[in-house]
Amino acid sequence: MVSFTITEKGYALRNADGEYFPFVKNDIENGPEKGTCAMAIVTAMLLERFRAGAFPISLVSMDNCSQNGARLRASVVEMAEAWKEKGFVEDDFIAYVSDESKVAFPWTMIDKITPRPSTEIADSLEASGVEDMQPVITSKRTYIAPFINAEGPQYLVIEDSFPNGRPPLEKSNAGVYMTDRDTVNKSERMKVTVCLNPVHSALGPYGCVLGYTLFSDQMKDPASLKFAEAVGAEGMEVVPDPKILSPKEFLDECLYERFPNPYLGDTVQRLVTDISQGVGVRFGETVKAYVERDGDAKKLKAIPLAIAGWLRYLLAVDDEGNTFELSPDPMNDELQEQLAGVVIGDPSSLGDRARKILSNVNIFGVDLYEAGIGEQIEDILREELKGPGAVRKVLESYL
Repeated sequence: MVSFTITEKGYALRNADGEYFPFVKNDIENGPEKGTCAMAIVTAMLLERFRAGAFPISLVSMDNCSQNGARLRASVVEMAEAWKEKGFVEDDFIAYVSDESKVAFPWTMIDKITPRPSTEIADSLEASGVEDMQPVITSKRTYIAPFINAEGPQYLVIEDSFPNGRPPLEKSNAGVYMTDRDTVNKSERMKVTVCLNPVHSALGPYGCVLGYTLFSDQMKDPASLKFAEAVGAEGMEVVPDPKILSPKEFLDECLYERFPNPYLGDTVQRLVTDISQGVGVRFGETVKAYVERDGDAKKLKAIPLAIAGWLRYLLAVDDEGNTFELSPDPMNDELQEQLAGVVIGDPSSLGDRARKILSNVNIFGVDLYEAGIGEQIEDILREELKGPGAVRKVLESYL
């Protein structure tokens, strides 16, 4: 088996316009002998294995993205087919990498927060007599140290698809679960649609507007904790249940152990980075599940509060009236343009400026007005626009 931790971007061959990245295009033109990107290199290695006897193998993505095995497989097969068009490989190699009884791409769900090394922990270790513990910034602007400050909870759910055998990973006592693809998918959806990511995306915007930096500090705020609990509770009514993990226990561990952990150093600004790319899964899936079950999503209160908070955050003005810088997001400019003219202190200035966002199926996966909560979100946002302190007042009184 070969495992991958190369981040979601490592599997990408094309840009947002559907064109090959220049380095990928070069790897296609130059062939298997001169690959430079990860997907070209692994496909070239598979070609060597094929030529040596077409032996079976499993390529295991352990990156934190949905259906990671499918992403890896798609990129490898596409690279192989591109080389075939250039005459570098034959049809039988395409058949080899496309046959999961020969080359398997197990899906996985991985969950463990491991932030950059903490200088506070380095100082503590050095005070105890352990030398040279301070983090070092590499040439790639990453942080390394002789220690790792990671949380205790850890999960790795792996599709048991290993045509050439595997070690007994489930006996590692490290939170590894071997199962089928459907269970892996349900475990991942449990995490990203209910138990972990929705709470991040709900609280992050409010944390920024209320002036927090550390997420663990925000979780000490009773109103924020109550909000987090409400977001989780709404999702629990429609949670995908993988059976091998308890959604309730997973959620409780997040709320009361993982998120309040002061040693992780997680920031609310990180939680809202690229948030527009995640709200469709993190909120939209629950909205759709309520619509499917009840005919509409009018029963929801915490998720509309979360979405209103995101729009309020996009105004880049905190609850005291001070401006702040938005975290990076590819839709910031477009969304801020649609909200242009909305003024803190004048709720009527909202008008119908939020409608284009809240009805955007490409953002939420559903038209929130058709789901029955668009007007509710607008009403909450108007309350939050009343002036300094309005966001805090809404957060403390709404639920």
